Amino acid sequence: MLIVIPDDYQDCVRRLDCYAKLAEHDVKVFNDSVAGVDELAGRFAGAQALVLIRERTRITAELLDRLPDLRLISQTGKVSGNIDIAACTARGIAVAEGAGSPTATAELTWALIMASRRYLVDEVNRLNGGQWQGHLGQQLHGQTLGVWSYGRIGKLVAHYGRAFGMKVWVWGRSGSVARAQADGFEAAPSRERFFADSDVLTLHVRLNADTAGMVTPADLALMKKTALLVNTSRAELVAAGALASALDAGRPGYAAVDVYEEEPVLGARHPLLNRPNALCTPHIGYVERENYELYLGTAFDNLLAFAAGKPANLANPDVQPRG
Repeated sequence: MLIVIPDDYQDCVRRLDCYAKLAEHDVKVFNDSVAGVDELAGRFAGAQALVLIRERTRITAELLDRLPDLRLISQTGKVSGNIDIAACTARGIAVAEGAGSPTATAELTWALIMASRRYLVDEVNRLNGGQWQGHLGQQLHGQTLGVWSYGRIGKLVAHYGRAFGMKVWVWGRSGSVARAQADGFEAAPSRERFFADSDVLTLHVRLNADTAGMVTPADLALMKKTALLVNTSRAELVAAGALASALDAGRPGYAAVDVYEEEPVLGARHPLLNRPNALCTPHIGYVERENYELYLGTAFDNLLAFAAGKPANLANPDVQPRG
């Protein structure tokens, strides 16, 4: 099969151990990102299978009509709104999805929290620039950590907070909160208190039509001037433009983010960049070797199963595949 893998920014896929699974196939790997139907159709021309690294590439009905050879899309991780499943099914294109680990993203979340509270990047830059201490940091012990959604990632982050001696409370849907309470964590008494009284508030919610824009300007205005908002989930969970405006207003006082509305962010063109009160990383939460071996290894396994006539882990199991 001709397999196309887009958006391998680090040019690392061909150096992974799992890449050997594709030895019998013709593989094209692209290390940059393009957008638009014409650009994507040209890049994917002739492909029988696509392996998508999470949600960077949008697969629409219009694009699928330009890809007559496509038989399979193998998504790393769970399929989200980036793929039009109904359009794929109607055109006989199977969509396989995999699974991943929450650990890498949870660990980056904690790294952002610690680095932000201790001004780590700025202090390193000051020292490298010939200066000495410049800030008073804030220890986490005794502070209140607010975790929105006690899913796989939120659960790990909550336990990290407990290990650091923080008061941890959770907000989210009833099932999520109930799971947190079963593990001995407190439920925030109200949404208003959750925002107003959390010293560090971190988002771990899946993006969908119901959660887009769920964090409003009014929510952010309740936060302390000393509080930190952390987002390693999806930028669109926060109302458009609200976080930059809130930082300008001083509530919350700080933000640490790994996600952006349009990615990749190039040329430092984003309103959260180059702010003294924002720590920004380039969506590296899941970009870790063991995680990539798991995500891509599973995607490759799904691809090989399909090629062998034994499709597995299909998001559209009723599809009648193209011949």
